Amino acid sequence: MDSAHRVVIIGSGFGGLFAAKKLKRADCEVTLISRRPGHVFQPLLYQVATGILSQGEIAPATREILRGHRNTTTLLGDVTAIDLTTRTVTSHLGTEVTVTPYDSLILAAGAQTGYFGNDHFEPFAPGLKGIDDALELRARIFGAFEMAELQATPELAKPWLRFVVVGGGPTGVEIAGQIIELSRRTLKKDFRRIDPRQAEVILLEGGDGVLAAFGPKQSLKAGEQLRKMGIDVRTQAFVKDVDGHGVTVASQDGTEEYIASNCVIWGAGVEASPLGRQVAEQSGAGVDRGGRVEVLDDLTLPGHPEVFVVGDMIALNQLPGVAQVAIQGGKYAAKTIRGRLEGKPHPGPFQYFDKGSMATISRFRAVANVGRLELRGFLAWLAWLFIHILYLVGFQQKISTLGHWAVAFLGRARAERTFTVEQSRGALTNSRGPRDRTKAAGGTRSELPREDAA
Repeated sequence: MDSAHRVVIIGSGFGGLFAAKKLKRADCEVTLISRRPGHVFQPLLYQVATGILSQGEIAPATREILRGHRNTTTLLGDVTAIDLTTRTVTSHLGTEVTVTPYDSLILAAGAQTGYFGNDHFEPFAPGLKGIDDALELRARIFGAFEMAELQATPELAKPWLRFVVVGGGPTGVEIAGQIIELSRRTLKKDFRRIDPRQAEVILLEGGDGVLAAFGPKQSLKAGEQLRKMGIDVRTQAFVKDVDGHGVTVASQDGTEEYIASNCVIWGAGVEASPLGRQVAEQSGAGVDRGGRVEVLDDLTLPGHPEVFVVGDMIALNQLPGVAQVAIQGGKYAAKTIRGRLEGKPHPGPFQYFDKGSMATISRFRAVANVGRLELRGFLAWLAWLFIHILYLVGFQQKISTLGHWAVAFLGRARAERTFTVEQSRGALTNSRGPRDRTKAAGGTRSELPREDAA
């Protein structure tokens, strides 16, 4: 197959993975390059962070998923350069540098946590975009209870038992709900010097309500449910600063308040992989404030019909940064490439089919929008359960996840509470090492059809 058409896919998230699957029997050589060894199912990262699931259940190895694809090679590496003129992709893994030529390119490198220009928040308020983030947050959350147990007085324990979640989109709502359940159900009998049920969870949202993308009625009901659970929901609350000991919050009237907390979690925004700006500069394409590339209606770059950009990286028709956009975009790009190889006519502009949105609030509570139908409560939670099991990759992962859910939701236990000393350093110091934000994200943001804070 030396003369076969060479397709390079960057990213192992939903966009990249589904593109690779679509090309399984195509007459081409496919190379998938990702900085992560697994396909991360991002909608369930918060369950890894709160001890319900292990990372293996939501991040099966990409090689295992694609091992039956004889025309596909999987490479582990961090893509640092794309040259549209020479049609090459350069990736690094340790000291190894790999240059991969392509005839067609599918760029599905996804997104990373965005701080709206305040990157100095990051050491004190980690986001939740990958397995590393989830494991760090697990250590911070459970480590905060451990640190509270060591304090000499209840007053000293308070900042350790106060959790601040920034962002009222699905990510913020889901992790806030799980932390309150941890404190009220799972951990309530595990400590002697503190009462975990006294833990505070504060959810900060800059808009008028949580889950605003689900519509005013769903937003109102979700806010009511969260408050009923004991979460302090504060809307029109704007984060002005974050340090190692808390958050400075400004209200709409301009007054400011400092909230002392040793565990701050950021779920308020995303920005596209820096690779988007790199290819935009070379092609003359526009880029929006979030780093998303203004692609043509067939997901290609201006003047470069061989380069497709999919998922969180595109600015097209106000499409949301959700998994279904990535899935459908990846399939569309692969279908177009196959059509070209087989001499078929162009499929026409990319058209996104919205399959709905959903988010959990807590055990047995969720909201879901499917077309004009709005579901809430237990019925929405069952729908959420079914859809997430459906989209999990691998039979083993589905069975294992169902077992862990039964233990966590029907009982009180959480099977995945272990964290390492290395992971717990952030919890003990209220900080983390700075991340090199010039690097590309190696997988697309794999969320089910739903609007997140962006």
